[in-house]
Amino acid sequence: MSVNVDSIKLLRNSTGFGIMECKKALEDADGDIEKAKELLEKLGSLKATKKLSRDTKEGVIESYIHNGSRVGAIVELNCETDFVARTSEFKELAHDIAMQVAAMNPQYINSDDVPDEKDDTEINEDDFLVNQACIKDPSKTVENMISDAVGKMGENIRITRFIRFAIGE
Repeated sequence: MSVNVDSIKLLRNSTGFGIMECKKALEDADGDIEKAKELLEKLGSLKATKKLSRDTKEGVIESYIHNGSRVGAIVELNCETDFVARTSEFKELAHDIAMQVAAMNPQYINSDDVPDEKDDTEINEDDFLVNQACIKDPSKTVENMISDAVGKMGENIRITRFIRFAIGE
């Protein structure tokens, strides 16, 4: 099936994937933009899985202070190259994650961060940052948001550490 340029542009602008990936997804979806978005989402997750073993030595430290200056968070988000770390998309992702930490108060990044002496019965799924539903898009988890970014940016991305501050806690 032949797809028109306007559909490719629309899909590219809404997903951030490359032109050829968008064209192929539209062809596979018979021109259905929503179905093509789903295909690209799966492609992003697949790319993210392949890149997990790559080192992340570059990145940014992002902070978020909520209105009223009573809650704030600092997040270290790493990637493979300083080129990606300087992009507005990467900085926006770091900011969104810092906002997530401030709003949802996770205790750990993932299950690997739980100390050995901690009793598993004291921990629930919402204690893990990567398992939380995104505050900006509740249909996705933070892990999905990172996987999407990996697919778009083409590099491994990892949350290295975070801290949350709140007055009176």
